[in-house]
Amino acid sequence: MDCIFCKIVNGEIPSYTIYEDDIVKVFLDTNPDVNGHTLIVPKKHYQDLFDIDDKTLSHIMDIARKIDKLLKDKLHTDGLTLVQNNGLKQEVKHFHLHLKPQYKKEGPKLSPQEIYNILK
Repeated sequence: MDCIFCKIVNGEIPSYTIYEDDIVKVFLDTNPDVNGHTLIVPKKHYQDLFDIDDKTLSHIMDIARKIDKLLKDKLHTDGLTLVQNNGLKQEVKHFHLHLKPQYKKEGPKLSPQEIYNILK
């Protein structure tokens, strides 16, 4: 399988991983829309929302809450948008949840490395 997220999960491609457990890997988007743009990716390959099991999906949402708290504490975010695409809009055909922080006043755009250093 030639899946970029499977390669990241397996350590074949480096990532700015900010959380990991037996079920998911959470890392910063390499082409972020906003400071702190994060992806939650299940380690097992599921194509989309209609392929993933309920237990894994529930775990992903629990992790989204934890990552939101981390982003609030470290980046002083003011809100969070969750995005999950399926079908036509899904660029990578491996289920993933985007966490896109919101800011009342956005500061300068930082690199994923700079954000990673703040979050660690």
